[in-house]
Amino acid sequence: MNYWIHRLLPILREALDELGALPERIPGHFAGDPAAAGGDPRLIIDGTERRRQRPNNPEKQAAHSSGKKKTHSDKNVVVTDARGRRVGFLSGTYPGKTHDKRVADEAAIAYPPGTALYKGTGFQGYGPAVKETCQAKKKSHPAES
Repeated sequence: MNYWIHRLLPILREALDELGALPERIPGHFAGDPAAAGGDPRLIIDGTERRRQRPNNPEKQAAHSSGKKKTHSDKNVVVTDARGRRVGFLSGTYPGKTHDKRVADEAAIAYPPGTALYKGTGFQGYGPAVKETCQAKKKSHPAES
């Protein structure tokens, strides 16, 4: 399995690049991405976790343990185009325990002018330089009677 991932990943990367669908990995260049900078961009930012094998080292176990999912994971932050459903930016990979907002703060993503940014609940307090930000509110559960 690992052999095929290493063998096919460069081919996938090259194909996505030729199609112009390869996500930007340099935060400062994202604002100049023509696909993201289309008139009045509406973008969504959210964190994503991928399961990984449990590390043997106790310190690594603690860093990669995701309290939310009860597994060991790696995390990335993605910015997608709300209209085209294209991933425009992909952050570096962090241990699963790292908070979404911290990853976004450290990445210092530059957004296209006039961006309306929709944030997941893990981005409370994240306020980049954009035209408008919108964040979902957690639903309150009615009291059981």
